[in-house]
Amino acid sequence: MTTLGRRTPTGSLPPWATVLAVVAHPDDESFGLGAILDGFVQAGATVSVLCLTQGEASRIGAPGPDLSHMRAMELQHAARQLGVASAVLRTYPDGALAQVSSATLAAEVLRELDARPADGIVVFDPTGVSGHPDHRAASAVALDVAAQRDLPVLGWTLPMSTAEQLNEEFGATFVGHGDDDIDLVLGVDRGRQRMASLAHASQATPTSVLWRRLELLGDLEYLRWLRHG
Repeated sequence: MTTLGRRTPTGSLPPWATVLAVVAHPDDESFGLGAILDGFVQAGATVSVLCLTQGEASRIGAPGPDLSHMRAMELQHAARQLGVASAVLRTYPDGALAQVSSATLAAEVLRELDARPADGIVVFDPTGVSGHPDHRAASAVALDVAAQRDLPVLGWTLPMSTAEQLNEEFGATFVGHGDDDIDLVLGVDRGRQRMASLAHASQATPTSVLWRRLELLGDLEYLRWLRHG
């Protein structure tokens, strides 16, 4: 297995009993956060996911009832593979989440926290990791709500070397961070993440950048503290 920028694991996941992941696209909880959410579950935490769009309809076909049903089923299947207790899928516009009012999106996160209170929130890095505006919007609203509720927030990121390698190989737009910006380097088990990723048949194609990213990361994931509660 090829890995870049390999480091020794440092630190561990916080001992949260309940965790909320706020994401933009249905595959984000498995493709991006899968190993991290699995780590929380294996530590005994109850994990919930709030996904704000059906996700990348423009790449997998025109939006419509069939797409909505497919994406919802994929999310639920992947969530079961990860042991996620609740996965809620909203239908805000793919590719235009940043154009939805922040108050509207904040209400969704607050509603989820009222239904399933969390000790902490997990999101993509504010850069969106891949640079996607939907990812950035989802993380921004989660941070705003976390400030209202005085909750800690962990952000998933990539080391700079991995981001640069993926951009070179795929012409992608991943944004990484240097060692000084990364707070936690976690040893992870990819087994359940891979199973959950395969549940997203519409996106986990053999040529997907996902598999190369997992290969480069090996058994490590990288996190930043975005907010201490």
